[in-house]
Amino acid sequence: MYLICGLGNPGREYETTRHNMGFLTVDVLAERLGISVKQLRFKALVGEGRIGAEKVMLMKPQTFMNLSGEAVRQAMDYYRLDPSRLMVVYDDADIAVGSIRIRPSGSSGSHNGMKSIIYQLQEQGFPRIRIGIGDSGVIPMDRYVLGHWTEEERPLLADAVSRAADACECFVRFGLDRAMNTYNTKKDGEKKKKKAEEDDTAPRE
Repeated sequence: MYLICGLGNPGREYETTRHNMGFLTVDVLAERLGISVKQLRFKALVGEGRIGAEKVMLMKPQTFMNLSGEAVRQAMDYYRLDPSRLMVVYDDADIAVGSIRIRPSGSSGSHNGMKSIIYQLQEQGFPRIRIGIGDSGVIPMDRYVLGHWTEEERPLLADAVSRAADACECFVRFGLDRAMNTYNTKKDGEKKKKKAEEDDTAPRE
C-alpha cells in the first residue's frame, strides 16, 4: 500500500487558500480514481482505491496544519508502511507560484505541517511534492498562506495541482526517480532567470 497525504486545513473557508494545495491535489486524485475521501480514520478523511496494480490510501488530515503528523503516524503505524511508501503534498512559499518540486527526503523548512510529520515519524526520509505559492514579500507569511488565490494565481495553481496529481500517479506506477525526472521541470520564466544569472556570472572575454 501507498499513502498519499495532502496537507491543508479543514473547513470551507480554507478550501482555496494557498495553504491547502495538498488537500486540493488529493481532491483531484480522488476524482480521477473514483475514490471517496470521506471516511474518518486516523484523525483524517481517508479513502482507499488503486493506482494500477497498487493499493493506495488518500488522506486529508483533519487536525489543522500544525498537528498533521498525528494522522500520518497513526496510518503509517497501523499499516506498518515503510517511509518510501509515503508521499506528502504541500505548499511551499520558497518556490515560484505554479512550480512543483519532488524530493526523496529533506527538512521541513518553515512548513508547520511538515514539521509535525517529521516530529511524529522521527524521520525525514520520505518523498514529498512541494507546490510553489511564492511569497509576496510584503504580507506577513501567516496571513499570506491563509490568503485566497488571486485571479492571476488561479490558472498557475490549478495547473500545478493537476501536475502534482500526475506526479503522484507516476510515483506509484513507476517509482520516485521516474516521477522526479518527469515532473521536476522549471517553468519558462525560471529557466530564463537561471540563464540570465549564469550569463551574469560567466567569465568575460
